[in-house]
Amino acid sequence: MIEINNLTNFAVDKRFFTGVAKKVLKGENKERENVSIAFVGPEEIQKLNKKYRKKDKPTDVLSFHKVSDFKDECAEIILCPKVIQEQTQNSRLTFKKELAKMLIHGILHVLGYGHEGSAAQEEKMFAKQEFYLSKVK
Repeated sequence: MIEINNLTNFAVDKRFFTGVAKKVLKGENKERENVSIAFVGPEEIQKLNKKYRKKDKPTDVLSFHKVSDFKDECAEIILCPKVIQEQTQNSRLTFKKELAKMLIHGILHVLGYGHEGSAAQEEKMFAKQEFYLSKVK
């Protein structure tokens, strides 16, 4: 199950983001995974970033693993469109593609991939991220 919650005035194309999430989950053989995707403003993501990562600034994406195997529990991906839009100014990607990239990034994190450990882990995660992004239209 993929759930999308929009807590911003940003117009969310739920079908597009659900499709992106499904591609990644299917590609990783995790189609039965429950994922909640929330779009929030900079103030909210800053509060969460400070609380959970001890970084007192807005960020583009946060991901939270499930804490149990309870069947209805969801992993959570929280995206901040405003921060991502600002990043798009330095990107070769459109805003929509940049949002998709950050969603893919967050999903890969909740599936166990990381980029803050070894160079090999980072390379593997970013290669997967680029692979799934290349499938997004």
